[in-house]
Amino acid sequence: MQAHSISQVWDQVTGTQAAPGSAVVWAMAAVALLAVGWRAVWQLSRNVVTIAHEGGHALVALLMRRRLHGIRLHSDTSGLTVSSGKPYGPGMVFTAAAGYLTPSLLGLVGAWLLSAGHTTALLWAVVALLLGVLIEVRNAFGVLTVLVTGGLCFAVSWFGGAQLQGAFAYLSVFFLLLGGVRPVVELQTKRARGQARDSDADQLARLTRLPGILWVSLFLVVSLGSLALGARWLLP
Repeated sequence: MQAHSISQVWDQVTGTQAAPGSAVVWAMAAVALLAVGWRAVWQLSRNVVTIAHEGGHALVALLMRRRLHGIRLHSDTSGLTVSSGKPYGPGMVFTAAAGYLTPSLLGLVGAWLLSAGHTTALLWAVVALLLGVLIEVRNAFGVLTVLVTGGLCFAVSWFGGAQLQGAFAYLSVFFLLLGGVRPVVELQTKRARGQARDSDADQLARLTRLPGILWVSLFLVVSLGSLALGARWLLP
């Protein structure tokens, strides 16, 4: 019985599932837009984008063979990922650039998976990524945030029916695609006011001697491009 259950789970993860109806897809897009555009909700939902942002720094740091010391997520939706290695060179540049790019790129990959019908695989992949982030988190608020986010994804993927899984997956992907854009706009707004002198863009400017606004522009082009392509794949 246990082996049969494992086989069923594996077949579901590797198989394909039907997309929810067009009304559900458009509704999830609207809810995601509300979660990003309404400031009162954004102050809470932005924590999910911060998890993706810091997780991106951490993953690329490991890929660049830097030593990862941990991730901290704060209640003001800011975060910090600490790694050590050469303070210059391609490894440091890629690590610094990864944060603002990751939410949008994750959303784009999620949109591709959903367009191919791999709803359950997407949800399980998200749970696995969150587990990886959880292992590296070094403060209580960060642990709580990742546990709540991961627990919700796991509950939907394990206990939810096909319709609930589909709606939740589309909501999550739309949120990442939209949520990847707003932090870039907020970043440049703060930079224009002189309030973000140690931002990722300014660190990259010091590392590469390229203007910080050029890096912000790269972040914006990638996030808007991901949103446009992801929406094209997802919207009926």
